[in-house]
Amino acid sequence: MSADKTSIRMSADAPEDHPPRVMIVAGEASGDLHGSFLVSEMMAVHPSLHSFGIGGDKMKAAGVKLLAHAAQIGVVGISEVFSKAGAFIKIIRAIRRSLDDLKPNLVILIDFPDFNLNIVARAARKRNIKVFYYISPQVWAWREGRVEQIKKLVNRMAVILPFEVDFYARHGFAVQYVGHPLRDTVKTNLTKSEAIRQFDLAEQSTTIGLLPGSRTAEITRLLPEMLKAASLISRKIPDAQYILPLADTLDLRFVASIIEKSDIPVKIAEGRIYDVLACCDLAIVTSGTATLETGLMGVPMVIIYKVSFFSEMIGRLILSPMPIGLVNIIAGKKVAPELIQQDASGLKIASEALAILLNETKKQEMIDELAAIRAQLGQPGAARRAAQIACDML
Repeated sequence: MSADKTSIRMSADAPEDHPPRVMIVAGEASGDLHGSFLVSEMMAVHPSLHSFGIGGDKMKAAGVKLLAHAAQIGVVGISEVFSKAGAFIKIIRAIRRSLDDLKPNLVILIDFPDFNLNIVARAARKRNIKVFYYISPQVWAWREGRVEQIKKLVNRMAVILPFEVDFYARHGFAVQYVGHPLRDTVKTNLTKSEAIRQFDLAEQSTTIGLLPGSRTAEITRLLPEMLKAASLISRKIPDAQYILPLADTLDLRFVASIIEKSDIPVKIAEGRIYDVLACCDLAIVTSGTATLETGLMGVPMVIIYKVSFFSEMIGRLILSPMPIGLVNIIAGKKVAPELIQQDASGLKIASEALAILLNETKKQEMIDELAAIRAQLGQPGAARRAAQIACDML
């Protein structure tokens, strides 16, 4: 569904005797970002919209009253859930209580499928509250059987990857493609030279971004390996310098304490991921939304990922044999190298990174492939189009 800004805003002139209420739930940094834009667009239609739920600092700034912060429930693998069981139970109770007391007109789910489908969507449908899913779970990659669950619990869904429309159609569920929200947000006003100066980096040096994820468990597993890789890279490229954009779901002191254990100086930039990427000749990126953000910025990358042994064993049973990096999934081929589980070691990360940095032809080929991916993701305005769907459901 498409709608221009004018047509959406015109409906805001109508009086609202009963201001609409919306619960919105996002469980990680990327969902927090997309949720904040969605809420802002919805408020352009309904200025008196009351929104509450789970998210991060960006959703809070957009006007969402938080029942809990996303950092309290952000986990990586199945085994990690148990370590946060107490927090999960309290949050589940808060959600159910809010559904009963505030009686929202609509529940909006943003990715985070296990929690959103099994807890939030079930509770909403039990109370006859409509459910809108914005940003589909990656059911095409693992646990395809969840499509049947989605069909039972979700009224409407907006998807952000073009091939998802056909995937759901094959399962008898009509969804609407709104384009990818990152097409609106992934940008910087800085040139590479300006960005380098802003972060007080050396302009003639090779700059490598370290993007270890937005969850504590990811940092614990992957940042030490990134730092080992950095040490090995610096032996081959002595002037290499490193910068890490810190997600707002992470504690600066925790991340700094890990870096201090290595022999590599790393500049930490709080937020400003796109300005950081503008500096970079290459990035080492934890699989997730950050791989697509890096790709849209045109930065060559090495994709890594690692979960607990238990989560890996479960994953082997339910994951489809396909790439994990979004840039590779969208391209339908391996554009960027992927190192998973035991392969996500400092030695192998360094080897893949040097193969790109020391081969200008290979590096340029990847940059060209990333430009082609950007062209596939539609025009800006995804949040506005998704907001129109949500507003139609109120």
